[in-house]
Amino acid sequence: MKTIALYSIKGGVGKTAAAVNLSYLSSLLSQPTLICDLDPQGASSYYFRITASKKYNSDKFLKGNKKIYHNIKATDFENLDLLPSDFSYRNLDIELSEEKKPQKKLRKNLEELSEDYQYLFFDCPPNLTLLSESVFAASDLILVPLIPTTLSIRTYIQLKDFFEANKLDGSKIRPFFSMVEKQKKLHRDIILEFGNGPEFITQSIPYNSEVEKMGLYRAPLNAVLPNAPASKAYRNLWEELRSHLEKSG
Repeated sequence: MKTIALYSIKGGVGKTAAAVNLSYLSSLLSQPTLICDLDPQGASSYYFRITASKKYNSDKFLKGNKKIYHNIKATDFENLDLLPSDFSYRNLDIELSEEKKPQKKLRKNLEELSEDYQYLFFDCPPNLTLLSESVFAASDLILVPLIPTTLSIRTYIQLKDFFEANKLDGSKIRPFFSMVEKQKKLHRDIILEFGNGPEFITQSIPYNSEVEKMGLYRAPLNAVLPNAPASKAYRNLWEELRSHLEKSG
């Protein structure tokens, strides 16, 4: 099972939209895919019209195994399941701090899922916390969407510095530009300056008003409007990612 995190320290960069569309595209290849919504706001869960059971909470999530299995729900799309978020996830960092090996907790809890899913996507909350560290350890790839602005680049540099300071595997980090408006000089200049870095994914995601309407469609954009410019960009992004994952084994 390949595990892919959609992560950013900064919010509002198109992280959830990427998680929803990439997981959907993965499932189209008849590859069982799970999207795990880790954000207490539950945006991915909302997009897929799924709510967690009233008995499900962060404590059960951390217990893992059967507690997780029993709360995974099918989406409206074949080969695509979702583990919904719950508002109690806002306490995950406190609960993780009480674990003996918090950074390894998530990887351990999800090990058994490898028998059922080929791809697992994390939709992560926008912060740098103990939960983030657990996600980093559990992920094969950490996709970081960046709007081409100075503040977004600054948070990316902060993330790289954190990995270096804590001796984490920085090769997992793969940034890509999101919500790109090429008519803006700042966007063009930043892409020109940073986009050729070897760690950057070639494909960017353009700003498209249809992406914002996913909240109305409550479905992946690629499922509703496959010919939209952003839908085509997500397809190209997925193909680039899949090729990278296959080469890395």
